[in-house]
Amino acid sequence: RVKSFFRFFPTANCTYALEPITMKVLFSLLLVAVLAVLGSTDGLQSNVGLKKGVKVKSLGRQPWVQPLEVPQGRTSSVALRETAAVVEDSPRGGAVSALKSFDFGLLIYFALWYIGNYYYNITNKLALKAAGGKTGFPMAISSLQLGVGVLYALFLWVAPDARVKPSITVDDIVKMLPVAFCFMGAHSASVFALGAGAVSFAQIVKAAEPAFAAVLATFVYKKEVSKAKWLCLPIIIGGVILASVKELDFSVFALISACTANLFAAFKGNENKKLMETPGLKDRLGSIGNQFAVTTILGFLMSIPLVILKEGSRFGEFVELCKTTPAVWANLIASGLWFYGYNELATMTLKKTGAVTQSVANTAKRVIVIVGVAIVLGESMDPIKLLGCGIGIGGVFLYSVIDNLVKSS
Repeated sequence: RVKSFFRFFPTANCTYALEPITMKVLFSLLLVAVLAVLGSTDGLQSNVGLKKGVKVKSLGRQPWVQPLEVPQGRTSSVALRETAAVVEDSPRGGAVSALKSFDFGLLIYFALWYIGNYYYNITNKLALKAAGGKTGFPMAISSLQLGVGVLYALFLWVAPDARVKPSITVDDIVKMLPVAFCFMGAHSASVFALGAGAVSFAQIVKAAEPAFAAVLATFVYKKEVSKAKWLCLPIIIGGVILASVKELDFSVFALISACTANLFAAFKGNENKKLMETPGLKDRLGSIGNQFAVTTILGFLMSIPLVILKEGSRFGEFVELCKTTPAVWANLIASGLWFYGYNELATMTLKKTGAVTQSVANTAKRVIVIVGVAIVLGESMDPIKLLGCGIGIGGVFLYSVIDNLVKSS
């Protein structure tokens, strides 16, 4: 049944060379692009930069359970915890009220985020395989994927009523360089890992990012990590090791590259927190979308010297390969758009949810991508590998919520 469901998705044998599936993928990308534009201009956009005194209507959902009047003048107020401001009063109870209060818009953004992440992994792997795999041009592909995102970001700034340009200063750009460099490093290392081995294996290793984040937070940024979180790390690492034992397409280079991506991602998270403490920076950026756009532009520019250093002598070969093999350029463009779209949607969506919701969402995303991509690309699904995957991802989820569980107990 699972294989029957995934028969609608592209497989590893697809060429994307002027076939009907190419048009379907490009049409899907166009749809996601339009939705991303809408997402950058509606309520999911950050409220920074607004004038004082302007009242912004919140996207918060209405309580599903309303206050109940009880005898003897007592009032028992029963309500679900809200993650946003409460808006105008709504009629009580019933299925109709529940449906009205349900945030279908947020659900759509979650779905697009998952779909984008899934299709990015598929098209990225197809582009890498068409270009020669790990001995091909992974650095050029990772850089050009960022370049596609740059073109998309510039289009949003130029298109009428799409997105307001940021008003950042040179000093702001300098302060954003560390975040942009870590963003570029994490992306490039991930592409190397995905090209050197199985996508599912690389994703399992990347799920161990909290272990790197905990070490960096403690020894580099001098931040305290709870004992409960430290106790979760052996579970995560053990799951990754167990998944590696039965990995048929195991590659030491893929393991090292995925770990390097985790290291860069952990640095990026800490540096981004420091960056956002800069007075007035949020106002000058204007929105979450602009922050990601500027980061992508800077990351792309910093990736160019690495492309020249690693694959510059073979760049002519890469250009010729793109001319003669449509699967390279078609999947490269598609993966670049998917990468930019799902990252921006993920950023905007997670900003509007609580910590527990974020943990559940990220856990579900990893499971969908790992299992779905493995089926579509025909990668190994050994029970031991799946068990290790489950243990590792379960450990990541526990790491995310353990502090709240300890406090509540």
